[in-house]
Amino acid sequence: MDTFWPVEDVLAHLAGRWHVERTVRDLASGEEGRFSGTTVFSPREGGGLLHHESGTFLWQGASRPAERTLLFLPGASPGTSDVAFADGRPFHHLDLTTGHHVAEHPCAADRYRGEFTVYDEDHWRTVWRVGGPAKDLLLTTDYTRAPASQTSDALM
Repeated sequence: MDTFWPVEDVLAHLAGRWHVERTVRDLASGEEGRFSGTTVFSPREGGGLLHHESGTFLWQGASRPAERTLLFLPGASPGTSDVAFADGRPFHHLDLTTGHHVAEHPCAADRYRGEFTVYDEDHWRTVWRVGGPAKDLLLTTDYTRAPASQTSDALM
């Protein structure tokens, strides 16, 4: 059984630079891809954090740059956040006060179910299961906090 690491202040915990390793499995075809890169959680004007992920995605033998941006907005209490897409549309709620959270997001005919697990101060994981008429995916992402010198450089 996993041991969870409770997070008292989710925004303070996430702030900084993280190394990211993700596997993407198409459960229907059995194909697997990989993403490797960084996620930087930086202060956002108006509160919360701007989440910017960038790196390289390898799929079906082709390697290409990939990036995404999300907003981590203050939740009702410090251990929570409301996550939104870059354009402000709601994505999901996040509550890491126990170190573990399950989120759901309906997207047209698809259903996204995310499981968030914090292992310690420097390691956490998300597992998203995406199902729908044209999708059957499992995305597993491991985050490892970057050394302090890399984090302070990223936030300047």
